[in-house]
Amino acid sequence: MAERRGWPKPLKDAVPAAERPTAATVAAGIERLDEFVVEDRLVTDVGGTIGVRVLSTPGMIAVMERNSAVLSYENLPEGKATVGFEVCVKHVSAAAEGSRCQVRSTLREVVDGRKLRFEVEVREGERTIGVGTHERRVIEVGQLKGK
Repeated sequence: MAERRGWPKPLKDAVPAAERPTAATVAAGIERLDEFVVEDRLVTDVGGTIGVRVLSTPGMIAVMERNSAVLSYENLPEGKATVGFEVCVKHVSAAAEGSRCQVRSTLREVVDGRKLRFEVEVREGERTIGVGTHERRVIEVGQLKGK
């Protein structure tokens, strides 16, 4: 992930307040697809041991979580946000530095109106790079201040 100069933008900049709904629209089946380039802080060469720079597992998880966070945020009203609390993924194939990949998040279940369960996937063309699940919890903005 690049530093704040480009990606990732803060969510409030990625999804303008005027585009957020007045009531929550999170529902099973909504999904978001985004593209990214394997570069910068997303890559590793495993301490020089593999001779090439590839998408790191933490980098892959970061794009999966980010995509799910944006999908949640754009479907929640002002004053609501989400925090991630569980990631369960498999990194099944390599994506070389410079590769163009796609990340998909699909909301599969909403529990008690606040627990969001996603299926997540990263692909490079027809190849699956990583697949799994991610969970987020809806919170009131400011709820965590002072804790």
